[in-house]
Order: sequence, then structure tokens, then C-alpha cells
Amino acid sequence: MPATFDDLVALMARLRSPEGCPWDREQTYETLAPMLLEEAYEAFEAVEEAREGKPAELRDELGDLLFQIVFYAQVAAERGEFTVADVTEAIHSKMVRRHPHVFGDERAEDAAEVLRNWETIKAAEKLAAGGGEQAKDSSLLDGVSSKAPALMEAHQLSTKAARVGFDWERVEDIFDKLHEEVDELRAAITRHRESESEEDHAGVREELGDLLFAVTNIARHLRVEPEAALKATNRKFRRRFRHIEEGLRERGRTFDAATLDEMEALWQEAKSGDR
Repeated sequence: MPATFDDLVALMARLRSPEGCPWDREQTYETLAPMLLEEAYEAFEAVEEAREGKPAELRDELGDLLFQIVFYAQVAAERGEFTVADVTEAIHSKMVRRHPHVFGDERAEDAAEVLRNWETIKAAEKLAAGGGEQAKDSSLLDGVSSKAPALMEAHQLSTKAARVGFDWERVEDIFDKLHEEVDELRAAITRHRESESEEDHAGVREELGDLLFAVTNIARHLRVEPEAALKATNRKFRRRFRHIEEGLRERGRTFDAATLDEMEALWQEAKSGDR
């Protein structure tokens, strides 16, 4: 019989028991945190594998991520803080509460209206939980973690703002902003070359950040997850650069001896192979 969620919870309790695993017993919230992040990233990467027709990788990585969640819940139960049942109850209640168009009498005509309602309900929850003064100081963007990778954070920030109407109407309008940011970056680079000052270098960094933020907004309008898109390009770069390395080795050439034209020719070979 296939293992159930309850079987996984029982397995975790056994691992943490005196008769279980010494390593598992030693783990704490703090020691588990890097592993939780690592498993989340591995699951994120496995999504691309699933899109390419290899869902087993995603299945396995989701299992690893689920195990981390059960692990945390077991540690919390031992500390007398909450149980895995509390975790499932909390998320179940939240999803019912935030989907009144499914489980209540409200209506939502499209996904955009669902998201607007979601933010309204979430704000009401914070108001009820935090009290008046805390609510006055709160922001719609508070729910976006500043510890997330910058590209992911930018995507989430602009998504949150767009849900309340702070957004461009068309993706073409963002291209105008993109060109504006490119021009400002060029001007900042020129200033830095002329002055070589730290202040002007900081200006280059700021304008480059603005440019990346504009690109992230284009991705959002095109319904492309920018982190996943960049990951795919990173994989493509790895593959094509490896072709350059292999091509140079076959010719008995090293990077020190190879010319840029040689490397570019091999890059174009790899690019043609991708096509």
C-alpha cells in the first residue's frame, strides 16, 4: 500500500525519537533553514524539467520539500508550539477564507478580480490581527520578503502593486520605460568614466537596477516568471560554453592561446545546434 501523509508524519516522529537517528534529533529551526531554502530552489528548478516532459524530477523534489515542512512541524511539536495538524488546519482555513467566490456567496469574473479580492481580504486579516497602530504603518508590500533573490523580489513587488492598479496598461508602454532606463544608464556610465568617483559609480549601480526592474515588469506583463527565464538562459549559456571548451580541447587549444574569433565561431556552432 502506498505511503500516506500520516505515514510520513509518523516516520518523522520516529527519526526524532530516542530510538531514531542522531543527526535528525540534533536539528533545530536554525539548522534546518538552509536546507529548506535549498529544497525550495531545487523544486523550483525541477519545474523546468517537468515542462520538458520529465515530471519525475519535480515529484521527487516536491517530496524533499514536503519532508522539510514535516520536519519543521515535528520540531515545533516537541517545543510545544504547534503540530503538523495545526499547519494543515491553518492553510485550509486561509484558503477557504480567501476564496469567497468558491466557498461563499461572492463572485469573481476573472483572475484579476480574484487577486484584487485576495489583497483586500489579506489586508483585513492584518488589520484584525495587528490592531490599529500597526495597521497604519503596514504596507501592501510587507508580504514580499526582502530576503528573496532580487529578481524574484522585483517580480513580486510589481505584481502586488499591479493588483491595486499601479501598473502600465500595455507591455509596449514598459518598453518606452526600458529605453529611458537604457539612456539613463549610458549617461551614468559616461559620468563615471569622466569622474571615476565612488558617487558616480553608485549612480551606475542605481541606473542598472532600474533597468533590471523594468525588464522584470516586461516579464510580468508577458506572464513569464523572470527567475525561471533567467535560469533557462543560464543553462543555455553553460551548454554553449561547454561546447567552446570541448571544441578548443579537440583542437589542442587553451583559452590563453585561443582568439575571441575562435571562441565566437564555436559559440555560433553551439547556437546552431540548439536551433
